[in-house]
Amino acid sequence: MIYPTDSVYGLGCDLFNKHAVERIYSLKGNDKRKLLSFICPDLKSISEYAYVSNPAYKVMRHLLPGPYTFILNASKQVPKILLEKRKTVGIRVPDNTVCQALLAEFGGPVISTSASPPNHDYLSDPDEIVAAFDRQVDLFLDSGPGGIELSTIIDFTGDEPEVIRQGKGKL
Repeated sequence: MIYPTDSVYGLGCDLFNKHAVERIYSLKGNDKRKLLSFICPDLKSISEYAYVSNPAYKVMRHLLPGPYTFILNASKQVPKILLEKRKTVGIRVPDNTVCQALLAEFGGPVISTSASPPNHDYLSDPDEIVAAFDRQVDLFLDSGPGGIELSTIIDFTGDEPEVIRQGKGKL
């Protein structure tokens, strides 16, 4: 499915549906070494899928929900398909009402990668997104024009937090 977030439109599926995750990799033209992040409804949910240190929790509490992806050490709840030879995950809590409603209705985490075809810029126009993914996705939640600025990525797996990508989320 394609859905709006507080940064760009996301391409996602049920975190625990291996076939659907493989479809995401195929649509994006990625191999399984490329990290796919996922979204959760709140900070409490993140702790089910990752280990959140006290310093990370303090930072995340102030930034979430928002346009941030946090790299954290994965818990055993994360499906193996997302962990190809690594032990970390990227997790977001977007500040978008449609996205939050999707998470509430679905009741579980959803894969979240940008809704852009391989080797293509990020798409914000719903008509362009539909054309790019024509009949390749099962659902498109159109909430009008989206953003083109990606989330800020912060890695909390080391001794000090590290900004991996500066995006929409300001520090």
